[in-house]
Amino acid sequence: MTSTPRSLAVDKDSASPAPSSRSSAENADAPTSSIPAAYVSDKADDSSKLRTFLSILRKFIGVADIASVRFSLPAQLLEPIPNLANSYKEYWNYLDRPETFISIGDSDDALGRMLAVLRFWFTKDLKYVKGKPCKPYNSALGEFFRCNWEVEDSSPPVIGDGPKVSASGEVSTEHKKVRVSYITEQTSHHPPVSAFWIDCPVKGISAYGFDQLSAKFTGTSVRNIVLLIPQPIWLTKIKVILHYLDEGWLGKAQNKVLGVIFSYDPDNDSRSKIKDVPEKDVLARIEGCWQDKIYYTPKGSKDPQMLIDLNSLWPIPKIIPPVNQQLSNESRRFWNGVTEAILNKEFGQATRLKHELEERQREKATARKDQGLDWQPRFFSKALMENGKPDLTDDGRRALKGLQEGDYRLEESPITGA
Repeated sequence: MTSTPRSLAVDKDSASPAPSSRSSAENADAPTSSIPAAYVSDKADDSSKLRTFLSILRKFIGVADIASVRFSLPAQLLEPIPNLANSYKEYWNYLDRPETFISIGDSDDALGRMLAVLRFWFTKDLKYVKGKPCKPYNSALGEFFRCNWEVEDSSPPVIGDGPKVSASGEVSTEHKKVRVSYITEQTSHHPPVSAFWIDCPVKGISAYGFDQLSAKFTGTSVRNIVLLIPQPIWLTKIKVILHYLDEGWLGKAQNKVLGVIFSYDPDNDSRSKIKDVPEKDVLARIEGCWQDKIYYTPKGSKDPQMLIDLNSLWPIPKIIPPVNQQLSNESRRFWNGVTEAILNKEFGQATRLKHELEERQREKATARKDQGLDWQPRFFSKALMENGKPDLTDDGRRALKGLQEGDYRLEESPITGA
């Protein structure tokens, strides 16, 4: 991980979840732990970035979909973090608090399990709650990112009871460290699509899906599909609808979210709005601020109960493969030169190196087109699946298995996209 001098050497028992801007030397032979520099704001830099951005924005008046236009931002507008090291990637990943993920199947109560899913869901945006908005690098085709988290299995059930045990039911995991592994790959460049897979074999739970980003003047839409592979007790026919309230142009942002958990028939259900759910099917209602506190109110009660308080939480540091075991198209190593230049405020050099990488990607795309070749991802079978579920290749399964075992060795990819 040569790209981020701000990362900290791993101390698994004492690593603080609070952000730090201090620099430290990295050991190329040891895994490292990091929190994105986006959590540390520089007011002067932010002002300069805004002026530069507004001058560029004027060129796109009348363009409906910015994502459909090929243009390259100057390096001073970027945060020194890869997009994949970005949900799958480092910045966009859903696991800001992995301990909430590994606990979603613990409760013996069906509503309790759904509430645990929501507790996990609301922690995935901690990077936005705690950090400043930032623009990471655009991912290159075939670029990938992988990491682990090691967290204590200590989150109690929201409702109900149930022992904290391994997937086999034979080993207690309560207050013990559990490893969660994550891999993501940029499977398409136009349109930009990435596939991801999260795996926790000890608890018998995984999540996977695709991300696709569309940036427009009317807003930003992200297509993300997260499918959970839980234990058999999950077949409970419960659904949740969340509504993030629109903000007005004037006044302070409220960041309100409303929701309803209800019983439904999977073979006969088209409800997508809270108002469409009849009261007889309601199991609980959700309300709160997704940047502050979220509450749930069970059916038959008038007293909201705390689901999660985000104020005291910070993203958990990732454990990243050592520098000498990262591949040339692995996010941190791929963008290393650009990152170092930005951190040193050498923006001209950073922009030049960024353009070189982007031009190399265009040249390789042109060569594939001339040869009539389609891009084939390495860790996932296809760029995008109609059912929203990515399939791991043999290399993908080996990479995840290696992460779980702490063995980061992989062969270099014979063909790269950039």
